[in-house]
Amino acid sequence: MKRFYSLIILFTTFAYSQNKTEAENKVTEGVEFHDLGNFDNALIKYDEALTLDKDNAYALAEKAMTLETLKRYDEAIEICQKVLKLHPKENNAMVYVTYGNALDHSGKAKQALKIYDEGIKKFPDQYQLFFNKGITLINIKEREKALEAIKMATKLNPNHSSSFNALSILDSENRIPAILSLSRYLIIDNRTSRAKTNFGVLTLLMNQGVSKTGDNSISININEDLLNDGKKGENNFSSLDLMLSLAGAVDLSEEYKDKTDVERFTSKFKTMCQGMAEMRKNQKGYYWEFLAPYFIEMNEKDLIEPFANIIFLSIKDINAQKYKEENPGKMEQFYFWSKNYIWK
Repeated sequence: MKRFYSLIILFTTFAYSQNKTEAENKVTEGVEFHDLGNFDNALIKYDEALTLDKDNAYALAEKAMTLETLKRYDEAIEICQKVLKLHPKENNAMVYVTYGNALDHSGKAKQALKIYDEGIKKFPDQYQLFFNKGITLINIKEREKALEAIKMATKLNPNHSSSFNALSILDSENRIPAILSLSRYLIIDNRTSRAKTNFGVLTLLMNQGVSKTGDNSISININEDLLNDGKKGENNFSSLDLMLSLAGAVDLSEEYKDKTDVERFTSKFKTMCQGMAEMRKNQKGYYWEFLAPYFIEMNEKDLIEPFANIIFLSIKDINAQKYKEENPGKMEQFYFWSKNYIWK
């Protein structure tokens, strides 16, 4: 009799294992459909998986994500709650992301923030929880809290372009921080329509306050705040802002009249990075401590030129395209350095 029971247990265990494997294969097929934008077929595959293994965490999590994408928020929320209840010990970081997103898109921002915070407490290294929390905070006009959340997302994943895009928008009135955020964004993404838009914003900021008013006249408009040398606090770039404006004036001089747009940008950006290197001592704040060192080292490695050409590719600049064709080694050198840079 004991032998008979043992055979039943072995058969049941084997059948369960087989069903779980088959279910997860179905989920993989569903994810492929989701990535192609074929959400209805994705849901069919997830349901097939759940027929094989009714409480499969992987299938439930992916189904919730697809439902959230389809704006079927109530269904997505219900499934997320089920996953967290049935599988509390699983890595549910993305379930919290989906759950929070569905609540936020349902107009329940406060509940969404609560869920993001629960997720962050359990998964403090998941950058998407911080990023999506930041987006929710932006939507309810909590700018300072949003900044802190998205800054944390960039620290956890310095390759997340959307975080730097959000930072550039939140700090759009702070010239140097916005330039740093936009520049990092364009290193990650220089091909999309958003990249083209962000490049336009970046060049406007680089040239801000300087204009040619006649054949031999250059006008420099300086914000009064920059003249307040006693200004203290974190992320103070007032002196650097002034330096960049003066560099912009030189950029419009007769000496630079035959320079290309890429060369003009390269010159100003080098000046900015040299200024940061000289002024960095005792400076505090995210931009000085996290982003500035990246660009300072870029300049010290003599990589501003390939960097400038890379970001000018976002507008298909003819000189940047020529540079890419003639200097593949320099482009590779830049990307190798950037990929292996150790973020502070």
